[in-house]
Amino acid sequence: MDYVNNMKHNKKKILCFGDSNTYGFNPINAQRYNKDTRWTGILQTSLKDKYDVIEAGCNNRTCFMDNPEGEELTGYKAIKKYLSNETDILILALGINDLQKIYHHNEETIKNGLAKIIDIAKDINKNVQIIILVPSIITADIYNGFFCQLFDEQSIEESKKLNNIYQNIAKEKNCTIINLNDFVNVSSIDGIHYDENAHKTIAKILQDYFLNLT
Repeated sequence: MDYVNNMKHNKKKILCFGDSNTYGFNPINAQRYNKDTRWTGILQTSLKDKYDVIEAGCNNRTCFMDNPEGEELTGYKAIKKYLSNETDILILALGINDLQKIYHHNEETIKNGLAKIIDIAKDINKNVQIIILVPSIITADIYNGFFCQLFDEQSIEESKKLNNIYQNIAKEKNCTIINLNDFVNVSSIDGIHYDENAHKTIAKILQDYFLNLT
């Protein structure tokens, strides 16, 4: 029994910190996908023998912009609540909500903002391994969904620039990066969230990545 308890204690901890696509927002009904459907839940189940996966997604969470709804929805502030010295790996999946038209965003603010949250994470835990997920590009289907009033053409165009910005910052800050655009697209229902198949694909990509580390 002591051996089993020690094995559980020694499992590495993965913190999945992100927005609604980490939370598991379902574009069909605006509810949350169940644990067996959202990528964080699938990952938690598939890696349970080797890793502890902590789900920390939140609808409408920004990465670096000060969200008027408070600290929990402002990524660089909220991360201090979830990240600790016991966290081995941080999956950072944020940035799309910062492109809402209420915020004054451009390439420079995105670059500096991403660098800022990474620096905050490393200040909290200098040994944490950071994996950045580049969000999928927003499509024009956004105008047909629940959030049509929040995003505009500039939001769509700047979402196309995130990969290059994130790649440069990841290299500068020595972070692993996975571009989700290489594997999945957002749902045609609302142009910003993932369907069930996309969640399964994301979980599989990350599952393979972590299992290859062991």
